[in-house]
Amino acid sequence: MLGCFSSAYGRGTGPSLQIACKIARFVRDGELSQWHCLCDFVGHTDGPWKGIAQEGVVVIEGKPSVLVVDDDGEMRSLLLDGLRSEGYVLREAGDGEEAFHLVLRAVPDLILTEIWLTGGGVDYVNRLRAVVPHCPIVVMTAFGDDGVRMDVLRAGATAYLSKPIHLAELKCCVKQLLGNKSWSMS
Repeated sequence: MLGCFSSAYGRGTGPSLQIACKIARFVRDGELSQWHCLCDFVGHTDGPWKGIAQEGVVVIEGKPSVLVVDDDGEMRSLLLDGLRSEGYVLREAGDGEEAFHLVLRAVPDLILTEIWLTGGGVDYVNRLRAVVPHCPIVVMTAFGDDGVRMDVLRAGATAYLSKPIHLAELKCCVKQLLGNKSWSMS
């Protein structure tokens, strides 16, 4: 993805700078939502790529990313199509285990998930919340009642939507939950 790099000593062309610039272009062009580097980062946190260094993790922010999780492929496609028009970087999973693994690889800015799917349930929401304490989790289901709603909200869900999903309501919910962040690369 990043290609090969060469450096010229003393000219600021080292591999680290080239990688940072390449990643900044991916973010700017919407091909990459976040980049996490699990290593010590000593250097600048300003400049054209606006890296954020905290506790050994570097995150470069671009467009917000949303992970859509549903075991019904048609419903997942409908949700993805509805959110795509909002400009989000979208990822998808067909069950709770796949979603959990995707979250471990790269934390999304928001998770939209069906609750009753393979690897799902209230324990699934608990597991997600333990791994991503600050990520909004929007739970949706066609097979819920007030008890289910309260259980998933107690488990750490940020919002609960009943199916059938109204896209205007979903878009409003997602936009509101992501509204506190700035996503421009200017």
